[in-house]
Amino acid sequence: MNKGGIAMEQRFLGRTGLRVSELGLGTMTFGGDTDEETAGRMLDRFAASGGTLIDTADGYQDGRSEEILGRWLAGRSREDLVIATKVFHRTGPGPNDRGLGRKHLIAAVEGSLRRLRTDYLDLYQAHVFDETTPLEETLSTLDDLVRAGKVRYLGASSFSGWQLQKSIALARQAGREAYVCLQPLYNLLDRDAEWELVPLCLAEGLGLIAWSPLRMGLLTGRYRRGMTEPLSGSRIERLNAGGDPAWSRYAGEPTWRVLDALDKVAAETGRSVAQVALRWLLQRPGVTAPIIGARTLEQFDDNLGAVGWSLDHDQLETLTTASERELPYPYDVLAWARGLP
Repeated sequence: MNKGGIAMEQRFLGRTGLRVSELGLGTMTFGGDTDEETAGRMLDRFAASGGTLIDTADGYQDGRSEEILGRWLAGRSREDLVIATKVFHRTGPGPNDRGLGRKHLIAAVEGSLRRLRTDYLDLYQAHVFDETTPLEETLSTLDDLVRAGKVRYLGASSFSGWQLQKSIALARQAGREAYVCLQPLYNLLDRDAEWELVPLCLAEGLGLIAWSPLRMGLLTGRYRRGMTEPLSGSRIERLNAGGDPAWSRYAGEPTWRVLDALDKVAAETGRSVAQVALRWLLQRPGVTAPIIGARTLEQFDDNLGAVGWSLDHDQLETLTTASERELPYPYDVLAWARGLP
């Protein structure tokens, strides 16, 4: 149980028969900012709170994230957990050590199974759409992995709407296993997924497990209107120092407006800003589970407090209105057309 003594709700992943916890635990920091001892304590607390969905990737910390998770899994009831990993990014120096081609997919799944110390993956996700490999090759190989018993379900992550829709249609047409969930960027500051990806998931019955629900810490209550630079030691500061204009993308009125609304609703509910931001996402149409990814136990414990309560209609409207953005073409025209008598 979490500190409030409330176990997580279990939700079906899209139209599948697979149940997953309403919060997923992301492990991108394991082996990096989060050492193995702290990671183990997070995993223990997550499982004790009813958490089952644990998400990693072969590219996280050059495989160390999977290795840490694998050592924690040893001796635990494997069937009680839903282990998800991802494939695409480079895993070695060779020309075929990345992407979604048959050679790399087969080698990558074996590597993930070895590092995770498990015989199968519950969810195997294409991390990024591969424009260099024929789609039929990727889909037929993923289908082979399911039929071989190495993978139970298939998912995608950073895909455009047409890429995801075409992948689903081709797989179903050929009688192959199709993607059953999507892992997109989705939070109060990044709602572009609502233009095509969320409606697609609702129409096709895909589960939606959102990454970066607190957007690099911007939605945790540590940032305030008018700040001129990111917090010292934060991820967004490191990205900025590395040449990624992350701070300049978010430091402006649209973000301040969202932070003001979060502060208002947090005060009304007696909850933390991070819990309110996560709760908004948990109550969005189509969302199965946001994937939390704290660096410290304090942050992690706070995130767990997003379950067991609800935002009311007015609070949801306050947050949704504050985070709305002007729609680009053709979504603006389509929205206008929906309002015609």
